[in-house]
Amino acid sequence: MIQLGELALHIALPISLMGAVFAFYGGAKRRGDWVLAGELSVYAIFFLLLLTSAGIVVAFLTDRFDYWYVANYSNRELDTYFKVSGLWAGQRGSLVFWVLLLSLFSVIATFSNRLKNREFMPYVVGVLLTVTGFFLLVLLFADVNPFEKLPFAPADGRGLNPQLQNYWMTIHPPTLYLGFTAFTVPFAFAVSALLNGRLDTRWIVITRRWILLSWFFLANGIIFGMRWAYEELGWGGFWFWDPVENASLLPWLTATAFLHSIQIQENRGMLKVWNMGLVVTTFLLTIFATFLTRSGLIESVHTFAENTKIAFIFLGFMGVVAAACIMLIVWRKPLLKSENQIESYLSRESAFLFNNVLFLAAAFAVMFGTLFPLITEGITGQTITVGPPYFNKINLPLGLGLLALMGIGPVIGWRRASRRNLVKNFRMPIVVGLLVALGFYLAGARHGMALVTFGLSAFVMTIIIVEFVKGTKARSRIEGEGHVVAFLHLVGRNRRRWGGYIVHVGVVLVFTAFAGSAFDRELITTLEPGESVTIESPLGHEYELTYQGLSSERGNNLAAKTTALMDVSQDGKPIGTMTAEKRLYLTWEAPVTEVGIRSKFLEDLYLILESVSDLNGAFLNDAKAQRATFEVQVNMLVGWIWYGGLVITLGGLITMWPSRGPQTSSTQEDPRRSSASPTI
Repeated sequence: MIQLGELALHIALPISLMGAVFAFYGGAKRRGDWVLAGELSVYAIFFLLLLTSAGIVVAFLTDRFDYWYVANYSNRELDTYFKVSGLWAGQRGSLVFWVLLLSLFSVIATFSNRLKNREFMPYVVGVLLTVTGFFLLVLLFADVNPFEKLPFAPADGRGLNPQLQNYWMTIHPPTLYLGFTAFTVPFAFAVSALLNGRLDTRWIVITRRWILLSWFFLANGIIFGMRWAYEELGWGGFWFWDPVENASLLPWLTATAFLHSIQIQENRGMLKVWNMGLVVTTFLLTIFATFLTRSGLIESVHTFAENTKIAFIFLGFMGVVAAACIMLIVWRKPLLKSENQIESYLSRESAFLFNNVLFLAAAFAVMFGTLFPLITEGITGQTITVGPPYFNKINLPLGLGLLALMGIGPVIGWRRASRRNLVKNFRMPIVVGLLVALGFYLAGARHGMALVTFGLSAFVMTIIIVEFVKGTKARSRIEGEGHVVAFLHLVGRNRRRWGGYIVHVGVVLVFTAFAGSAFDRELITTLEPGESVTIESPLGHEYELTYQGLSSERGNNLAAKTTALMDVSQDGKPIGTMTAEKRLYLTWEAPVTEVGIRSKFLEDLYLILESVSDLNGAFLNDAKAQRATFEVQVNMLVGWIWYGGLVITLGGLITMWPSRGPQTSSTQEDPRRSSASPTI
């Protein structure tokens, strides 16, 4: 099976390149038979990449340490599900997984449009196969072949990085990859529209669910990564502005801007060039994120080993794509002329445009801070690192502006908002927002940005609740339905609008959680068994943690593990126990920290075993090696990030769920029924 997978990888490359040529030639010459050959190549490549992926997984499961990739990312004691996740645990396998997902989406896009939208499909298939071919070229000619063999087979492998041996890391990378690869489909349709000159809103309507699908996976992938960081990295935070974290955030920012700006094009025929630029930029940022992770040019906990050959190949590809797309947009600029102009700054068009500007400003600030170490090293020879203070200072006001516009944009009028519209829609939300901020201030909260965030969150939530209440009441009155039934039918009849509102609710929860971190408490203390430490919650109660001691044991894939036990009480009342660990893995030299978390609706009690006075003695269960240093934190509203993520997921699913009724499709003849169809 392994040899079959390697053979399939080599066969896939020429098929993808030939298929791209067939598709582009068929589109240019209106030859349905050539287009069909290109589409069949899409299906063939997916099958071949399935074989390749299966070969890699089999190599992991059978402990084939004679393969470089398996020897460096697995060992005999590794749990089975981590061996399966070896497919995306390292640079080589993750590239295979990336192109496998791209080929899957290519198959779905090709099959679902086999009888419709035929005027777009030749170039769509050509673009998809070209991108696929690029990744296959990288795999085979950039020293990252997953089937490279060692001159000898070691008795055991190096094992998987312990920080990756976490449940969230089995789903976080695949979810991000799904988001990255799904956006290639809208990009392919955009390029097709530029090539065939069909630059109305048709390509946007066709790809709307693809855009939402990509955004959905990117959003969830980012939240999964935050959960992993919170549980596994042992510092109590969920976002550190790490370069690879930033790289995953960038396409999400521009994709979100694109989702909002296409509404202006659909409703007012404006921002056509802008939207083309956004779809190209978002695609390039998905490639940039993949490049940054795999080049290793910037130090990060997420990156793989440095590979300058891959770095230059990816940069060259991004440069060629950017140049080609710019030339296409310039060529088609007369067809991309806006049909209307912004009539007033107090309009929905302006609100969405300001929204776009803020998203792009945030993306630029994040990218500049991420690349600044490379820039300074290239100019001065010294690396100057940009830390969280820069990102927080720049992005906090931008985020607050986006939060405000999230409430303003959907309810302000098109073209020009009247005074009556402004008063009707915003008087109550403004009052509620001010009262909430004032209430927190009177309760003792003195962090300015947090108070602004709480006030704006209340403002946006009030607008959303009022919209749902008005819509439900109107439908109940008109249709004679009960309020619950009316609410469900309201959402079901316009899933795009109301699903978007639900997504906004989730985003408000996440923003509120971010503001809550301003009130976190922490302390560091060294304890002997029987000693206690107390920490006061911002909510007024007090936690007491009594250290009981250390116990050690061995486990699967572990050389040793020592666990600290704490009895926990709140205001003198026992509420349970907490544990924190130090683990020493068989194939890893440095010990790894595993934190203890006790979650409540408004706060988390977070316990870190910072150090042990005699760790080797503790691993050997030495009764004299019990003195330990702990960090105890009370983290406010962290759980609201995960609740907000669930709400975002629900809203995204509602928005993407197919609606009943006729679907947009082409009425033209399927060009594959003749060898020279004029309909392409």
